[in-house]
Amino acid sequence: MKITFHGAARTTTGSMHLVETNHQRILLDCGLYQGHRDEAFHRNAHLPFDAKTITAAILSHAHIDHSGNLPSLVKSGFVGKIHSTAATRDLAMLMLRDSARIQEQDAAYLNQKKSRSHLPPIQPLYTTADAERALTHLVGQSYNQWFDLPERNGVRVIFHDAGHILGSAITVLEINEQGRTLRVGFTGDLGRPNTLILRDPEIVRGLDYLMIESTYGDREHGMLVDSQNELARIVRTTVMRGGKVIIPAFAVERTQEVVYSLHQKVDTREIPDVTSFVDSPMALNATDIFRLHFDCLADDLREHLLIHNDPFGFGKLKYVRTVDESKAINSLQGSAIIISANGMCEAGRILHHLKNNIEDERNTILFVGYQAQNTLGRRLVDGAKKVRIFGDEYRVRAQIQVANGFSAHADRSELIDWFTQVKDNLKGVFVVHGEEQSSFAFAETIRTMGTFNVTVPEPNQTIEL
Repeated sequence: MKITFHGAARTTTGSMHLVETNHQRILLDCGLYQGHRDEAFHRNAHLPFDAKTITAAILSHAHIDHSGNLPSLVKSGFVGKIHSTAATRDLAMLMLRDSARIQEQDAAYLNQKKSRSHLPPIQPLYTTADAERALTHLVGQSYNQWFDLPERNGVRVIFHDAGHILGSAITVLEINEQGRTLRVGFTGDLGRPNTLILRDPEIVRGLDYLMIESTYGDREHGMLVDSQNELARIVRTTVMRGGKVIIPAFAVERTQEVVYSLHQKVDTREIPDVTSFVDSPMALNATDIFRLHFDCLADDLREHLLIHNDPFGFGKLKYVRTVDESKAINSLQGSAIIISANGMCEAGRILHHLKNNIEDERNTILFVGYQAQNTLGRRLVDGAKKVRIFGDEYRVRAQIQVANGFSAHADRSELIDWFTQVKDNLKGVFVVHGEEQSSFAFAETIRTMGTFNVTVPEPNQTIEL
């Protein structure tokens, strides 16, 4: 048996790991690599394996850096099933359709400019039709129930709640091969305990090998309550100077958590009930899915839903669906809160809101999630004075703020606390999904906690088990 770490190895995007046995080639995640446009397109368009040979795929959760290249997988000849939790299946149906639409729209927008410059057009990575074909391969499974991979004998799988986003799963593969049984765990993205919306990550024991994420393996988050208070302070001060608060947020989980926090702060009158927008059709649809998957939610949130007190709506909040409604926001005078996807500012409606607001010093751009290297969001967080949006240069005059307590990723202490409870019997640990500094720092920490081998795989490195 062997594992090849094709994506999210010494980086945080493009999660993609291939587990090979004598009879199976199982792909764990098939995410989009996000970064420089040309490099990202090349990496995403050229899968590092023959898709026709993959017997089954496992999807840890619906975020695009884990799910977003499944249409390319199917387009390249994959004919098997893509297994996930039921909630992940429902969210992925939204997110992959949305990803295809965004790529088609962005390609069309850029091609208008290329046409004026007599440059050849670009093609989207995949189309809506490609995404629809991929969705027919999705199969929803329940938490905490073993299922066999039907394509071949010898492997069964179980999902445990990862507490990262709705439906996120820690995957355990039980592999029987040549008279031995191995259990291989894959955290996907591991969530935090005691969040507003989701249940805590489950503890998974009895593993032989573990692939663990390390996004914040060298850093601590602020407390969620502190970030909620910071959110309220930023809204108050921005409104006082007549500005807008622009919040790039992932449509799934982060948007719902920010909306819930704003709801609480409006109720307690810690912030004014200013006109607010969630400008993301997918966020609107995803919020409906949160209401459907009642069993995945934290106790307090379930109580809100039981008494029909909608936690995802308040006062002057408006959910925006159409393009015309989105464009109308840009002509709005006065203060407002605008929450829009994509969370790393790499695509989607958030780019138009940044373009129209980034040069106004009254405004605030508030980041509430992780920003991967080489993304527009990361450049803004790192203090860029000028940025390019849709090929045009803009000066950064708006205030840039960060509230990292909203993160859906476990921080260093939370990763260590979880790992401490699962480390018994481990033979090997593979530290993935982190930038090099973070992954190596976390690897050094856990090396002192047992006799197991700890590896930070290189991109495309293959390791025999």
